[in-house]
Amino acid sequence: MGLKDKLHKLKLKYKGKKMAPAFNAIHTFLYLPNETTHSGSHVRGADDLKRTMNTVIMALLPCLIFGMFNAGYQHHLAAGEIEAVANGFFSAGFWSIDNLVVGLWKVLPLVVISYGVGLGVEFLFAVIKGHEVEEGYLVTGMLVPLIVPIDTPLWMLAVAVIFGVVIGKEVFGGTGMNILNPALTIRAFLFFAYPTWMSGDKVWVHGAVERASEIAGGAQLDAISGETVLGSLAQGKEISYSVADMFLGFIPGSVGETSAVLILLGGLFLIFTKIGSWRIMASAVLGALAMGLIFNGVVNAGWISEGSKFYSLMSTEFWHHLIIGGFAFGVVFMATDPVTASQTNKGKWIYGFLIGFISILIRVFNPAYPEGVMLAILLMNVFAPTIDHYVVQGNIKKRMKRLKLKTA
Repeated sequence: MGLKDKLHKLKLKYKGKKMAPAFNAIHTFLYLPNETTHSGSHVRGADDLKRTMNTVIMALLPCLIFGMFNAGYQHHLAAGEIEAVANGFFSAGFWSIDNLVVGLWKVLPLVVISYGVGLGVEFLFAVIKGHEVEEGYLVTGMLVPLIVPIDTPLWMLAVAVIFGVVIGKEVFGGTGMNILNPALTIRAFLFFAYPTWMSGDKVWVHGAVERASEIAGGAQLDAISGETVLGSLAQGKEISYSVADMFLGFIPGSVGETSAVLILLGGLFLIFTKIGSWRIMASAVLGALAMGLIFNGVVNAGWISEGSKFYSLMSTEFWHHLIIGGFAFGVVFMATDPVTASQTNKGKWIYGFLIGFISILIRVFNPAYPEGVMLAILLMNVFAPTIDHYVVQGNIKKRMKRLKLKTA
């Protein structure tokens, strides 16, 4: 008897019992469901939730693999063990096995904890509440390791995942019912509960936190600094990275957020497969460029002095905001979440534009947290239903007006 037959036998054995959702979830994850509908109207299509989630994961895999190499590269670079790469993607120094070993050692545990704890909570709620386990966490479990600093303690990540899945998802009814993006809810919990582990110049490069602690304890060691581009700009420092470095991703940052070119390719793949909304992506970029142009105009007009704490980020080239920080990753993989985003076409334009606009606004005026995209997306998640409501009401009023003119 094969594995499929054994699982199906267990599924039939526990049908109608308390543990049925757990066995159903394992069987559905590995194989196609055996159940088919026989009555009622329904949509026939080749895609389902599992295929949709798997498509997003395929778009994320290049970012994950690159993030592993970059984690090791940034560690060895900051420790003075290697020199900066000269040929980008074609440099053997970046794709070294030593870099991959460090990346695997640090990133894989984050992935394991994210999936293990998150799916454990999902299974628990499915058994208690008696509903099926949906595949929604397949993407969330991959997103979480990609948006946290490399040295995030595993226990801390586990606590955040429990909070994010329970408060950000299950209390609303599970997959398809949540109003906040679960991955960003987890990231927000980490940021507000453990701020020293989520920001600063020591959390983005493996080993920097431990080295800083040893120096504070009196040990004579060279410090490893891994300040992000945004962190440097927020403090008025000059950045040492080229536009090519920032676009390709050879910079410190969260595991999967550094390579704008891979995120762009992932976004194009999601648009091609009709999983991600091009309207949200395009409007978010327009919103960010608009806010960046406004700040550049303020600086060029001389309305803000060079010594101001906001000057550095306000004077940054408006289009540079697209390739630094987590803006690109957030817009492509989280702002387009079909559950928490606006559903109407006009609403998507408004929703995306405001995410881009507010992201740069927060990035400039909050030096303690020079990012912004996480808070902007969560804020617009809350207002997405309101945006759709007014769009729909506006359409109804227009049609009623046309109807009155015809009947007059």
